[in-house]
Amino acid sequence: MAEETNQQERQFALQKIYVKDVSFETPNSPEVFTLKWEPKIEFNLSSNAQKLQDNLYEVSLTTTLTVKLEEKTAYLVEVCQAGIFAMVGFDEQELGPLIGSYCPNVLFPYAREAVSDLVTKGGFPPMLLAPVNFDALYMQHMQQQQGAAPTSH
Repeated sequence: MAEETNQQERQFALQKIYVKDVSFETPNSPEVFTLKWEPKIEFNLSSNAQKLQDNLYEVSLTTTLTVKLEEKTAYLVEVCQAGIFAMVGFDEQELGPLIGSYCPNVLFPYAREAVSDLVTKGGFPPMLLAPVNFDALYMQHMQQQQGAAPTSH
């Protein structure tokens, strides 16, 4: 009976989703519009989480994209997409993957759309970011942390 109660108490819910920060720069316009469109793209992604209250967490996903033509920056776009998530009834081991993988996975489509809109409004060809495997990134991060931590046998 106690197990049934614990299962019913587990809740995961998205409370709010919002853009926390956004930046779009075209430092070499209008000159870049005269160059042949053969972009070099640098893409960075990071996530952050903080506990707001008991069972309430803010998770943010920052997407940074720098696009260059030759050696000139065509544009730089950065979007910090955030969400407030309620997570009730999960232990620490379960919270890790939820915060480190599941929540960024929920946020990414919103960040992707914001990047695409900004780039298009900036006068550039559409930029559609490829899907990201947050489960693999989380596992890689956990392996790096375990490799950095002292081990005792």
